[in-house]
This record gives sequence, structure tokens and C-alpha cells, in this order.
Amino acid sequence: MLLQHRAARRGGLRALLAAAFCSGLALATGSAMAQTAEPSERATYPSRVELHAIPSLTLSDSQFLRGEADAGKPVTVAGEFRVAQGDGKLPVAVLMHGSGGVGPNVEMWARLLNANGISTFAIDGFTGRGIVSTSANQAQLGRLNLIVDIYHSLEILAKHPRVDPKRIVLIGFSRGGQAAFYASLERFHQLWNRSGIDFAGYIPFYADCSTRYIDDTKVVKRPIRLVHGEADDYNPLRTCAAQADRLKAAGADITLTTYPGAHHGFDTPIMDGPVVSAASQTVRNCRIEEREPGALINAETNAPFSYQDACVQKGPNVGGDPAGRAAARVAVLDMVKAIIASPP
Repeated sequence: MLLQHRAARRGGLRALLAAAFCSGLALATGSAMAQTAEPSERATYPSRVELHAIPSLTLSDSQFLRGEADAGKPVTVAGEFRVAQGDGKLPVAVLMHGSGGVGPNVEMWARLLNANGISTFAIDGFTGRGIVSTSANQAQLGRLNLIVDIYHSLEILAKHPRVDPKRIVLIGFSRGGQAAFYASLERFHQLWNRSGIDFAGYIPFYADCSTRYIDDTKVVKRPIRLVHGEADDYNPLRTCAAQADRLKAAGADITLTTYPGAHHGFDTPIMDGPVVSAASQTVRNCRIEEREPGALINAETNAPFSYQDACVQKGPNVGGDPAGRAAARVAVLDMVKAIIASPP
């Protein structure tokens, strides 16, 4: 079984703050020691902000899985590149939003990463497509489209004079976490990545891991660091744990860090939950499989998967968790630092 690093909930925040007060002290999370000092407000500001147009495509899942670029509809999405304070070529974290679009958690992570000398590139995959949110209607956009946006963003960053192309990390949240997870597949890189480079590591937050694709245990040789709340009933932990075990058995460098009592979106800084998101669709009870190239099947019915299927439900819990959020700010920053410290 995959070793799961658990963050202590009870008393965790109090211990975290105490460690942050004492310069040089560290908080142990699992087997790792993590620096906890919070950055000054001045340090969180980037030295420069650039807005980039990202040429991309809108595709159905079958078109994506078959590599049918000519069948896609051209679209321009956007990316906000925040160049951290510092000189020369810097490491970058690409941030991919979830079903609600670019939200406050993306801003929180951007500021924390910038304060630690890591530039950020936040992708907006919705506005250019005329989408505000897919939460209540996930069929608006193919499940895999954000991966295309991610790879096209990598093309931009690969050529940028302020970017170290060997130290680019991908972080995604929910639907964006799903994209960040499956963007690590060798097959998808071969079909869609034309940047000439790869990410140094992949950090998916509370991803939907319910789909099994052809050759989905063949991932690029990069660290994958799944992050999940144990109380998540939107994208349940069990599906990501099962996928992580499969990848671990296949030789992947993968870990799963979990937070007790934390629900979906536990890192959001503007609300604490849980609250019921009544209209949001969840595939928590679905098993989706690609049985032949481009065909996603509901494993229970053996029919093509649809968001009208009985396994698709509504009303998951969402909301921030103070202890999980605080612990993740430490642990994930450490993950990023470890990845960029030893680029491939």
C-alpha cells in the first residue's frame, strides 16, 4: 500500500503558529521537516505581472484521446504570469483552476509562492470559452481540455527569458487537479505537448481520479504529489488512493498527502466549511473507463459515459479547513522547493 503522509488536525494549527514564531524551528509533517515562517506582505508581491494570450483548442474528450487536433475549435485562453522578485531565470509554478474558475485559493498560492522566489503562471481556461463555472454542468467542457491549455502554456514558458525551463511545476485544483494528474501521462504528452520540455513535478489538489485511461500507469518520470482532504465527498480520497497505488506499483514516484476532516476546496482562504454545494455535480459514485481509444464507458452500465448517468450526483460538501489549509501551505511549499531543488 502507498504510504500516506497525514497532517495532524487537532493542535496542528497551534503547533504550526508556535513553530513560525520561533525562527529556524520546523514542524514535522509525517517524516519531513517543514519551515513555517510566514512571508512579509512586501515579499508576496511580484516584481512584474504579464498577461499572456494562450492559443488553444476546445475539444470533446474523444477528440482529445484520439489526438484529433484538426477537429478542435480554436480558442484563446489567458494566463497571468507573475514574475517573482529576483534576478535571472526563476522557477515557475503553473496554477490550474477548478470548476469555479480562477478563485481565491489561486491568489493565495500565487502570493505564497512569489514570496519564496517562485514565479507563477495562473491559467484561466474558462473566460475565453465564455464559461463562468462548470460546477453545475460539467458537460460544458470536455474533462481533458484543460490539459491542452496546460501544454500550450508550457510552450510560452519554455521560451520566456525569465523562466528556468527545467524548474516548472504544475499545481492544479479539483477539475484543474484532475488535469494536473492526467497531464503526467506519457501518452498525452506524445499527443499534445509540443513545448519540447516537461514539468519538473506535478501537484494535484483534490483531483477527480475516477477515470481509467488506456496506458494510464505509464507516466513521465517526474514526481507526482497528490494532496487531498480525507472528508472530501466531491472527489473522494479513495479513488485517488487507488490510482496512486496502481502508479506506485508501476514504479512511479508518487505520494499522497492527506488532511483529516478536510473537505473539498479545503485550501480556500475566504470561507470555512463545510457547506453543501447543492447544484454541483459529482462523479464520486461513477467508474469511468476508456476501453478503446476515445471511448469513455460507464463501467456499471457498459454504455458511453454521460453526465446524465445515474451515478452522477449533486450536493457535495465544500469549504475551507483552517488546520488543513495552514498545514498544506507548509507541506506543499516544501514539495515545490524539493522538486525545483533537484530538476531533471
